[in-house]
Amino acid sequence: MSERNGYQPGVPCWIDTWQPDADAAVAFYTELFGWEAEDTMPADRSGKHFMCRLHGRDVAAVASRPEVAPPVTAWTTYVWVESAEETVAKVVEAGGSVLVEPFDSLDGGRIGIVADPAGAAIGIWQPGSHTGAQVVDEPSAWSMSLLQTPDPEGAKAFYGSVFGWETEEFEGGITLFRLPGYVGGEPEQPVARDVVAAMAPADGPPSWAVDFWIDDADAAAEKAPELGGRVVEAPFDAPGFRRAVLADPEGAPFSVNQRKR
Repeated sequence: MSERNGYQPGVPCWIDTWQPDADAAVAFYTELFGWEAEDTMPADRSGKHFMCRLHGRDVAAVASRPEVAPPVTAWTTYVWVESAEETVAKVVEAGGSVLVEPFDSLDGGRIGIVADPAGAAIGIWQPGSHTGAQVVDEPSAWSMSLLQTPDPEGAKAFYGSVFGWETEEFEGGITLFRLPGYVGGEPEQPVARDVVAAMAPADGPPSWAVDFWIDDADAAAEKAPELGGRVVEAPFDAPGFRRAVLADPEGAPFSVNQRKR
């Protein structure tokens, strides 16, 4: 288990999903992962904002879709930055675009949604009182985010310029994004502890996907359709993991990985 009380600039630190029916979505995820959820939206504001917790510590959020949100329901990965506005300027200079201009979040920080030159959306997070995921790298918690893109070389240049990420080739055609000096993950993991994300070439629309560790990938794939979701890729064996790709009732995809003993 990894408990966190903050991150550093350039490190993915949080995930959330904006949903047309936040109540239905949070029911799906709490049943699938065993999360507890609390609606933290202030009484004077419309919509829902569920803080999802594992062992009483924040792991993700499920919220009503705001008017400014992109129309496709998905999970968003947020990267910790010192200044949302300065990061937006870097994004534009590096050939990216701004999908949602930075705005004040519920916890006093500022967030925005940007896209790389190929169109993959990723969030930026200038922290306030909330300091990101407090539990990662354990069953039912977020483990890693993966960029799927038709332009890996362009992505290497973009994310290096905006977040300072360096790259390393890994097995199976995977590229690892590394942030020199960062120490995260777990000592026994098969990659360096400064790895902050991963990338794989893909022919379809570019996107960032989120991955959760799970105790039993086959059981999760069986349970997701019972809860209104679906199986995108049935469980299969990958190096070190048993893996499946699932989708929630609104179609937001995510993967689950069961570590092989």
